[in-house]
Amino acid sequence: MPFVVVSGLSGSGKSTALRTLEDAGFFITDNLPPELWGAMHDLVTARGLERVAISTDARTRHFLGALESSYARLARRREDLRVLFLEANAEVLLRRYNLTRREHPLGETLMVDFARERDLLAPLRAIADTVIDTTALSARELSERVLHTFRLEHDFALRLMSFGFKNAPPRDADLVIDVRSLPNPYYVPELSPKTGLEPDVARYVFGDAASEAFYGEVRDFVRIAAERARASGRHGYTVAIGCTGGQHRSVAVASRLAGDLADQGAQVTDHRDMQVGEGG
Repeated sequence: MPFVVVSGLSGSGKSTALRTLEDAGFFITDNLPPELWGAMHDLVTARGLERVAISTDARTRHFLGALESSYARLARRREDLRVLFLEANAEVLLRRYNLTRREHPLGETLMVDFARERDLLAPLRAIADTVIDTTALSARELSERVLHTFRLEHDFALRLMSFGFKNAPPRDADLVIDVRSLPNPYYVPELSPKTGLEPDVARYVFGDAASEAFYGEVRDFVRIAAERARASGRHGYTVAIGCTGGQHRSVAVASRLAGDLADQGAQVTDHRDMQVGEGG
């Protein structure tokens, strides 16, 4: 995975690009002077971080004199060093600034600032592997272009977890599904001590036509929700499956969903209450 430097004109979409990379699992450092690129590389390498993106732009103008030497040193150490530069025409930049009412980093009249900034960042643009003109791009289109540039389009995870409502639903889930209407193994003496990971417990949970139909509706809804999340540019989606105690039904459903939705990158990340749950 490349070490990415993101730069570009103010208002051209750098925040969107960085947010897209961060959502894809990149460690992000914004507004980093070139002289610190090497130190940051050593730090993240020592921590074992593989996805790293840094941003350098007009805000670091007092340090851009070290750009060429800093780039050359880092390029010798990272064959996968990539530089992404974003730009747009002055009229679009002006419109974006008027919408946000932000101050330009160079602090004069905007049209003069845009021209000065182009000159200031010309060395960064010259070394860029990829230049994206965002004049006609929406934020979503830019995000898709960034994903395509770094081949991240299919990097999506559907995270599944089980829990018990008696211990409260998880607060960080995107979708919470209640499966307490399924048959409860807790009331079957030989099944009660077991968990939903056991085949005989799963057979009991899904053991009639109504339960199978209910599960099929849950599966189809989770698939649609995940597909829409992926289409919106997200890189992950968390679905929490809940029963009474988090021991039987929710565990069985989450485990089955992981297999049925493997094409969506589904994986069970946690059976939160499986060892402490009592009742279903």
